[in-house]
Amino acid sequence: MQGDENVRVIFGMKLRQFREQLGYTLKTLAQKTGLSPSYLTEIEKGKKYPKAEKILQLAQALELSFDDLVSLKLDNQLNPLTGLLDSPLMQQFPFQLFGITSRDVIDLVTRSPNEASTLIRALGEIASSYDMRVEHLFYAALRSYQEAHQNHFADLEDAADTFAMEQGWDRTQALQDGVLREVLTDRYGYVLDDQTLDAYPELQGFRSVLADSDPPRLLLNSKLLPAQKAFVLGREIGYRYLDLNDRATTSSPAEVRSFAQVLNDFKASVFSGALLMPRTSLVADLDLFFARPQWDEAAFLQMLMRYNATPEMFFYRLSELIPTFLHLPQLHFLRLHSDVGSQRYDLTKHLNMSHLPLPHGLGLHEHYCRRWLSVKVLRELEQRQQYGVGTVPVVGVQRSHFVGDETEYFCISLARPLVLTAATNTSVTLGFRVDDAFKKQVRFWDDPAIPCVEIHETCERCPLAEVACCDRAVPATFYQREQAIASRNETLNSLLASLQAEVRPSNTRI
Repeated sequence: MQGDENVRVIFGMKLRQFREQLGYTLKTLAQKTGLSPSYLTEIEKGKKYPKAEKILQLAQALELSFDDLVSLKLDNQLNPLTGLLDSPLMQQFPFQLFGITSRDVIDLVTRSPNEASTLIRALGEIASSYDMRVEHLFYAALRSYQEAHQNHFADLEDAADTFAMEQGWDRTQALQDGVLREVLTDRYGYVLDDQTLDAYPELQGFRSVLADSDPPRLLLNSKLLPAQKAFVLGREIGYRYLDLNDRATTSSPAEVRSFAQVLNDFKASVFSGALLMPRTSLVADLDLFFARPQWDEAAFLQMLMRYNATPEMFFYRLSELIPTFLHLPQLHFLRLHSDVGSQRYDLTKHLNMSHLPLPHGLGLHEHYCRRWLSVKVLRELEQRQQYGVGTVPVVGVQRSHFVGDETEYFCISLARPLVLTAATNTSVTLGFRVDDAFKKQVRFWDDPAIPCVEIHETCERCPLAEVACCDRAVPATFYQREQAIASRNETLNSLLASLQAEVRPSNTRI
């Protein structure tokens, strides 16, 4: 929100607070000041700011000084609202994606400022407890935006095809990073530097860093795989070709300044994926693969290698194409990381369009179900690494359903070591809700060689008995606590019902 709007909103909230403290209705205040009720309503909503002589009339009617009424200082009850008005959330959050504006939020706040202030204070305490930051809301908004569009953005796909056509590239062949280097240096005047980052150990987690100089200098991590390097170069072309100026200058943002930055980074990444893995040929390959009568791991890996992509690049690209072109919108994408030897698994990226019950969120320190395919392939990879055979991706496929729920999910997972982070493995999973559309599209959905596994969200929440699950990492503390509370409430309700049913002595005197 702009400064002038903040002043109007704060004045309106104070006016309403002082009016209600005196027990005045709008009509009463209008009579005392000679101002119309509708005009006073506009002031209280923060839509209008009165001139000095009218402020003086209001101050006299409310038994206040002029300075007390115009001061931007709020009392303890309303003070949290000041932080909201000045926050990056109000200034940068993309309310328009959800069909509302920041003004709509302000209208809600000014309608019941005392209640809104209490709510904001409570939410602030929750946010502090879970270390929640504004960028978490930006990324949540981005995921909602993706899900609303089934993760398909035709304008970005078309832009990538148009650019490739302008370059005269063969869209049936995988692009090599050398071709992309030529575009950045010849067309956009970049200097590409593969050596400088090596001298800075603390920057080895970045795949690239852009020095906004003249000419622009792109520092590339020399440890990147060719596919990763091609993706970074393709994304940099995307920033330039799409004219995306509000952007991160590092491969993973060192600082998130606005939602526009988050959205532009996303657009450039989609452009790069579409450039490297053309939709027409990839959709055709998927059609052929899904028509196979049995699951074929070798054929799946061959398709991945054809597009010169890492597992994450490939899986995420599938999540952009399958919902629209193969008419399977009920899918999810998961990425988990695990430090070798830690037995800890962290969800670091997700897109959930299949309504998968996903235990995630800031501050959740529970243990993901060890039967999840995402976790199983990571555990298998670590076992292989102990025997010196952990360089090849571990591939897994599984049909899963949650305990007590017949909804089934078909999942494909790949696990591999991270390139830039030592002793850390990662898995990516593409999962589909098994419905009639999936059964029609994917012939091998019921391949008897594919295991069917009963899973849950986390060990802490799982109702399976210890003897029924040999994979359990910790006791079902959350589930046991919920059961104990339910049992206690049942006993309490039973007791109260029996007491109410007793025949009470009559008060009639004899």
